[in-house]
Amino acid sequence: MRSFLTMLGIIIGVASVIILVSLVNAYMSYMTESFASMGTNQISVNMVNLPSRSVSVEEMYEFYEYNGEYFDGMTPMVTINGTVKHGSDSMTATSIRGVSEDYLGIKDWKLAFGRTIQYADLNARSKVCVIGAYVAEQLYGGIDKACGETIKVNGNTFQIIGVAKQQDEELEEGGNDDFLWMPYTYAVKMARNANINNYVFTIREMTRAGECKKLLEDFLYERLKNDDLYTVTAMSEMLDSLNSMITMVSTGLGGIAGISLLVAGVGVMNIMLVSVTERTREIGIRKALGAKRSVIMQQFVMEAAVTSSIGGVIGVVLGSAATSAVGAVAGLSAAPTPAAIIVSFSVSVGIGLLFGYMPASRAAKLNPIDALRSE
Repeated sequence: MRSFLTMLGIIIGVASVIILVSLVNAYMSYMTESFASMGTNQISVNMVNLPSRSVSVEEMYEFYEYNGEYFDGMTPMVTINGTVKHGSDSMTATSIRGVSEDYLGIKDWKLAFGRTIQYADLNARSKVCVIGAYVAEQLYGGIDKACGETIKVNGNTFQIIGVAKQQDEELEEGGNDDFLWMPYTYAVKMARNANINNYVFTIREMTRAGECKKLLEDFLYERLKNDDLYTVTAMSEMLDSLNSMITMVSTGLGGIAGISLLVAGVGVMNIMLVSVTERTREIGIRKALGAKRSVIMQQFVMEAAVTSSIGGVIGVVLGSAATSAVGAVAGLSAAPTPAAIIVSFSVSVGIGLLFGYMPASRAAKLNPIDALRSE
């Protein structure tokens, strides 16, 4: 029972390290996937056009074509606040955007039915649109029934020319499938704003994200003469910053959990000191019969190492089981990471050896005569 209570601190410490580090890694993977769905190869541009200094769509396209070796796609982005309606059914949370013919490729999505917006639609300011699976399901009863139908946006009637494939596992309001895209040329007319302030670029090589961002910043500064009038955001840089922050949090939480292993080491030292005191006569007999210091030392160090190793194994088993259970409750696909298991188990064994050394050294230094007299 005394040995088990000594192991308990190690069990809790090892399990805590595994659970915390694995959950943080699971959350990191979730965040990375979320950012990846937004497009890690994308660079978003937001600007403020003034009457005296502005950047037109034509100028942005000229820049894009001139730097074709860096950029793979580009679309103006016009956001419209409004209501999507069909018959008596209406939706107010749907994302309504004016985009170019490249937007489907920029999102790297596929169509379930119909076609996407084309250059001819932009040139003619056609009242056509592509909708998401959630909109098709809610207003038309299925994604296979919406293509070719009409839909109203703020009272303007559009023809549905395409329906995108479902992106989320479940269709829900405000999700990735709750959207409507129209030609940006008509969206500008609906928004009653001659200037477009938002653009999205995709880069050809992820390793050149910083270079592409610098090109855009230099171009915009040349036109607007004030870096407060624009913002250029590379998704890959945001993801790198996020990963750095989560890694720091993971390390910190692992360190905090590791403190319990240190406390457990003190427990191992205490129990070994008690063991040395109780077995003083046994040590005296062994030394009187010729046992060397190294033999006595090895005996007690091995006992401490075995105690901490068994505690470490039990902690790994419990931590691994608890990680999956806690992850399921939190809605994360959490699994114990090999690194957390190896580090926590190695530390538990190392602590057993470290804190077992002092009691072992004390036992090895006992005078056999004094040891035999101890009772």
